Amino acid sequence: MAELLDPAAELRVSFLEAVAEFRADREYPVPWFVTDIDPEALTEASAFPGYVARVLGERELSGVRADGFVAQTTLWWVEDAHVLGRLAIRHYLTPKLERLGGHIGYDVRPGARRRGHATAMLAAARPVAAALGVEEALLTCAATNTASRRVIEANGGRFVDTSGDRLRYVVPTRQGMDEVRSGRSS
Repeated sequence: MAELLDPAAELRVSFLEAVAEFRADREYPVPWFVTDIDPEALTEASAFPGYVARVLGERELSGVRADGFVAQTTLWWVEDAHVLGRLAIRHYLTPKLERLGGHIGYDVRPGARRRGHATAMLAAARPVAAALGVEEALLTCAATNTASRRVIEANGGRFVDTSGDRLRYVVPTRQGMDEVRSGRSS
């Protein structure tokens, strides 16, 4: 059974295989996190632990390395030592993130899509977001991304409005978890 785990150097080979799949995928744009990986970490095994440490360090404001970024908790969706996806929970929102990004962003590697992983990842992330003080998580998706819209709605997402070409939803992080797990989301 897959679970959300902290990024770990031991998962390097599987993580890099997932990155290669994202880069080769012509159906969807390459996720931003793929272009944000330290270049040395892609080619040198000795540099990968430093990349993992950087990602884990972003959980604190002091670890945020660029303007426009906020403290975030990145987790990997892993099953039997295979990285199937990644998810980031932003601890708070800037005005730009309120319009375009939201609290939670997730990506499932192309070879693992259409198997319920994104829905399960978001469900697993909700209590983590709650523990970080996020009462209702804002999530956004492209208006044309039907799969992501379904993932959000399956997790109790309530449509708020549209911002440009993005649909904006709020998802409860504490309440309604039993209904979501049983497939009776409201």
